[in-house]
Amino acid sequence: MTASQDTDERPRTGKTSTGRLPRSARRNQLLGAAEEVFVAQGYHAAAMDDIAERAGVSKPVLYQHFPGKLELYLALLDKHCEALVEAIRGALEATTDNKLRVQATTEAYFAYVAAESGAFRLVFESDLTNEAAVRERVEAVTRATATLVSKVIAEDTDLPEEEAMLLAVGVCGLCQITARFWLAQGGTIPKDEAVRLVSSLSWRGLKGFPMHGGDGVTH
Repeated sequence: MTASQDTDERPRTGKTSTGRLPRSARRNQLLGAAEEVFVAQGYHAAAMDDIAERAGVSKPVLYQHFPGKLELYLALLDKHCEALVEAIRGALEATTDNKLRVQATTEAYFAYVAAESGAFRLVFESDLTNEAAVRERVEAVTRATATLVSKVIAEDTDLPEEEAMLLAVGVCGLCQITARFWLAQGGTIPKDEAVRLVSSLSWRGLKGFPMHGGDGVTH
């Protein structure tokens, strides 16, 4: 690759500022533009022309960074799957109080879904799940988030790992589906109240399981 390709050409149209960008900055710019187009149009309706125009670059510049539309979509999917996993990890590590962990985990899902970008749709509402690479990533993020939750359940209860994992999938699924439903209804219930309701439902179920050497998951 030549030195000129590392900085790309000046943007020609769109919202971007003029001037050359380092390759990493250009890549982030292109991902941002692609995210807007994919979220608004879905994978199948989106075109590389649309993404290049949104980014304010020529198609050759776009293809310097991503050889095709699928590779661009997968890069975005990886980014937002990782963001969700890290949000759940952070929620669980923020406290040792299990009730607060449930609340923080629920809040993490609601915040993820409520983000202005709407990028959660790439993960939870993709129109490309018939593509193996997409399906594998969606399934992987489901497993990864549930595994984080299941480890906490298994550590604090007498449940075997398989049962802890089943409960964790249920907790994560409840958070994800209710957050999406809440958003689809226009957020008529304030987010904090929605989080409180859903986390209360999860906690009332989880706290009934016996702790190691105790009567229930009470802390």
